[in-house]
Parts: sequence; C-alpha cells; structure tokens
Amino acid sequence: MIDSEAKIAKAKSLLVPPPPRGESALAALGAAAFAAAAAMVMAGVVILGPGVIIEDPSVTLSR
Repeated sequence: MIDSEAKIAKAKSLLVPPPPRGESALAALGAAAFAAAAAMVMAGVVILGPGVIIEDPSVTLSR
C-alpha cells in the first residue's frame, strides 16, 4: 500500500507544470529583425511592381 501511495505522489508531482520563463530580450530582437526583413522584402515587391520581370541569365534556351 505504501508503494502505491509513493507512486501516486510521484505521478502527481510530474503533473505540475513548470514555472513560466521570463521573456528574453534576444527573442524580441530576433522577432523585430524578422519583421524588418519581411517589411523590406514586401517593400521591394511593391517598388518593382507587377510589370517587372527578372530573367535568370544562367538559363538559356537553344533550338
């Protein structure tokens, strides 16, 4: 009986969630850098517009 009570107590202790971690400044900096990069890419697409075609010079078609 004591053995099963010890197992139950151990199982209950494993069910307790870990304490929340504090927010990291490095994670916030990474998220800001990602957002800035995405904004620059979107701005580049807007500036180029839908009529601009960038052709890859390494691909050549021969007949």
